[in-house]
Amino acid sequence: MKYIIDRFEGEIAVCETEEGKMIEIDKRSIPAKAKIGDVLILVKGQLEIDQKSTQQRKKEIEKLMNEVWDD
Repeated sequence: MKYIIDRFEGEIAVCETEEGKMIEIDKRSIPAKAKIGDVLILVKGQLEIDQKSTQQRKKEIEKLMNEVWDD
């Protein structure tokens, strides 16, 4: 299962699941360096940042933004 960090609300990380459902995760359960837009995966019962998926998602968003702003 993958989760994308949508935003932080106090001590809660609001994340989107692969199915598009929004869930709340206690910030203490995610890596301290996690930020908005990071993709989290569950590994051996703990959430970790999926660096590969995060970078791929960032590139896809940049490509879409360039297409929108291209003249």
